Amino acid sequence: MSAERIEDLRAQIRDHSYRYYILDDPVVSDAQFDALVKELRELEEAHPELITPDSPTQRIGAPVTDLFRPVRHLRPLFSLDNAEARADLEAWEARMERQLGRAPSGYVCELKIDGLAVVLTYRDGRLATGATRGDGTTGEDITTNLRTIQSIPLRLVGDDVPAVLEVRGEVYMPYDAFEELNRKQAERGGQIFANPRNAAAGSVRQKDPAVTADRKVDIWIYQLGLIEAGPGFTTHAETMDYLRSLGLRTNPSSQRVATVEEVYNYVARAEKDRHRMPYQTDGVVVKADSLAEQTTLGYTAKAPRWAIAYKFPPEEQVTTLHDIRVNIGRTGAVTPFAVLEPVFVGGAKVSLATLHNQDQIALKDVRIGDKVVVRRAGDVIPEVVGPVTAARTGTERVWEMPATCPFCGYPIVRAEGEAVARCTGGFECPSRVREWLFHFAGRGGMDIEHLGYKTIDLLLEMGLIHDPADIFTFDVTQLLGLEGWGETSVTNLARAIDAARDRPVSRLLTALGIRHVGGTVARTLALRFGGLPALIEAAEEEISGVEGIGPVIAKEVRAWSLDPDNRRLVTRLAAAGVRVVDPVDEAAPGSDLLAGTIFVVSGTLEGMTREEAEAAVVARGGKTTGSVSSKTTALVVGESPGASKTRRAEELGIPIIDGETFEKVLEQGPRALP
Repeated sequence: MSAERIEDLRAQIRDHSYRYYILDDPVVSDAQFDALVKELRELEEAHPELITPDSPTQRIGAPVTDLFRPVRHLRPLFSLDNAEARADLEAWEARMERQLGRAPSGYVCELKIDGLAVVLTYRDGRLATGATRGDGTTGEDITTNLRTIQSIPLRLVGDDVPAVLEVRGEVYMPYDAFEELNRKQAERGGQIFANPRNAAAGSVRQKDPAVTADRKVDIWIYQLGLIEAGPGFTTHAETMDYLRSLGLRTNPSSQRVATVEEVYNYVARAEKDRHRMPYQTDGVVVKADSLAEQTTLGYTAKAPRWAIAYKFPPEEQVTTLHDIRVNIGRTGAVTPFAVLEPVFVGGAKVSLATLHNQDQIALKDVRIGDKVVVRRAGDVIPEVVGPVTAARTGTERVWEMPATCPFCGYPIVRAEGEAVARCTGGFECPSRVREWLFHFAGRGGMDIEHLGYKTIDLLLEMGLIHDPADIFTFDVTQLLGLEGWGETSVTNLARAIDAARDRPVSRLLTALGIRHVGGTVARTLALRFGGLPALIEAAEEEISGVEGIGPVIAKEVRAWSLDPDNRRLVTRLAAAGVRVVDPVDEAAPGSDLLAGTIFVVSGTLEGMTREEAEAAVVARGGKTTGSVSSKTTALVVGESPGASKTRRAEELGIPIIDGETFEKVLEQGPRALP
């Protein structure tokens, strides 16, 4: 009876694993799945003679190995030639056309995953060995570690499995798992990984399989290497469908196309969407789909002629860190940044990169003079990932936070319990004023077009503005005749400033930069008090009594209101024609503005947390959920949104809106949706 129950449990667990990891269609909860595994483990402990190597319980807890023995692959693994432009793809097609006498009959495009290539060999349906790519002929045996990866089946699905099956795949670490791992490593004082690729490679090359099991790595299978006593195929796409039917995890983003024109369109979409994926990709692998054509085309000494890797612009480069300086933000926060030897990375030349704060510099042990890894992913600010310690010469210098602000000379202090140091010079600090004005005029504030850093710097240099009220009173015509400032430019700036006078009070409140007052809090305060005059006279207890406003926010708002300079600023803004009181019928939306709507919020929005965004919807009579469905009204995406939610919304035709459009929806209702 025990033997029958054990086999039944193994079959159930394999089926649920297949549904969860391969089909993305689980039919039991995590708790139910864990209960099945627990029961199986207890039965096997009571009957150790019934334990088999392919049992689901044998993924974790295998003995620690001393060495990785060499494994010779059944078929050699080749490198891929690279393409970096459309002309490279066209030249590749032309070479194949000369050899075939015509263009290939079709192509398969696959995302190039930035991970560790591995080879899995199954014998009679059971995982026999798992190895690294190595030199293409011989790799390292990491079978014990790969067995801990839940998406690698220990036994293939179905009764009619091939006698021998060798497949190639890429082990990778998703972004969220990478961030969690580095957080844990930092807490333990352990190694901080530079990128998900290094983290994945380090995780599967552990001597202790329990370490691999504790780290959330995954796999995509991308190629059939060898099959014995199995079905025949005519195309690469057919082989991938077959591998998926056996329970092997293949990437659903892969696509068959007919022409190189369609290949390039796929590449363009993949490059545009690369930062919406939950894992790191660095290009697209393109293959001639016909296996007969692949055979005819054959191989060069190092690469197949029928495949090519289109590489995206690199997002990481190594360069020299010449100096570490600091910038003072609008709240006085001191942010260190790196001055770099200019390097082309992520599609742009980079000479400056953020270092976040002094704790991060110490944690990464970044020093002046270091060779450093610089990352620029998409449109984010370039950052220093870490030093190349092997390149150190001994001349590098440890950086220390300056004692005084380089812009105003006031002391820099770091309050106990805070992660950042701050300049104590207030708005006597020119750097803080500059950042304040940029925030005030930015899209999250008064949204004054044509008033970016370059223009603000010019106006400050000329002494035309000193605070936000000056923006609405200085003589714009004084810019006429300056380089880049013709009549059209001056007129456009004047119109943008004039349009900003009538922004809702909530936008003005956000723009003023009161600590802890983002978009949602500003709208709540504007709704309750109607305008700035009533708000600055309100007692702290009255402010904290507003639903959604806690004591910390109330204290900051009251402290700001009591400052004589801030009171004078409000008076001057009103005198300049800026709206400081909302008309009664144009105050923040009523509680039924979003009645009948359902929103999903994903990623980080500018000016508000996800919780604040969801609360804003609920306050207007709408609903929020954590997953996209056909009933969803819109998906609100900020920075680093969930790729699965975005894909689901695209599949269902659900509107996907950014933070700016969401702000309009909160003010105008569903009519503001695209």
